[in-house]
Amino acid sequence: MRFIFPTTAVFFLTPLAALAGGEAEAAGLPLQAQAIWPGLPITNSMVMVWIAVALITLFCRAATKRMALVPAGFQNFAEWVVESLYDFLSSILGGYMVKKTFWFFGSIFLFILVSNLLGLIPGVGTIGRYNEHGHIVGFLRGGNADLNMTLAMALMFAVLWFYWAISENGVKGFLVHIFAPKGDFHGLMLMFMVPIFLAVGVLEVISIAIRPVALTFRLFGNIYGGEQTMDKLMELVPKSLAFLPALPFYFMELLVGFVQALVFMLLTAVFLRLICEHAGDEHH
Repeated sequence: MRFIFPTTAVFFLTPLAALAGGEAEAAGLPLQAQAIWPGLPITNSMVMVWIAVALITLFCRAATKRMALVPAGFQNFAEWVVESLYDFLSSILGGYMVKKTFWFFGSIFLFILVSNLLGLIPGVGTIGRYNEHGHIVGFLRGGNADLNMTLAMALMFAVLWFYWAISENGVKGFLVHIFAPKGDFHGLMLMFMVPIFLAVGVLEVISIAIRPVALTFRLFGNIYGGEQTMDKLMELVPKSLAFLPALPFYFMELLVGFVQALVFMLLTAVFLRLICEHAGDEHH
């Protein structure tokens, strides 16, 4: 049930997309999410995200409705999913950190995966209304094909990364990890290495600042690019046969949806591990 908290947080973050959503004039999938109805501050990507959150919540509720000591049926499947994710993250973060952070990494993986798969359902982006330019505005749009959604998740991780890094290392330990010389140096060698590692620390700070940007555009670019590719392929043939050229890419996008969810979770877990590599040592 701890999956419900982060998915609910995402639920409330998605209205930020309405601030940047605009009506595109170009044909095809626009860069920005579009309002499902003129004057209504709800975009098609927001609706898709809410559906994804609702499905994950129902998944958790159904899996825990009739808990049994010996799991069977849907509970057994749900426990397999959670345990597989937990064991995978434990091999990266270690047993101590995974207990503190699994609620976020497990939830973000399920949310991205479900959102990506929902974006591939036939009718998404093609069923909607026509705008004043004669272009269709879909009532639904892939949640991660909206830059605002991927940015919200990246910023959420950035805030949690700082919290976990400082809570596990302390402010002093956090700064030492970034700027202090790594190794046992003394005398003249220490004086020589200090400015070098200060410069390396500055580069590390720049790297930390770039991470949310990289996470944002990596996920958005892959999902938006896939949807745009299939959209253009479907325009090459008559509407009655539009599904044929896009069919091979459709199955590839199923794999891409899973891989991108895994990559986002994996990268964020590795970023945390790098700053908390000694966390939990005193508990062993």
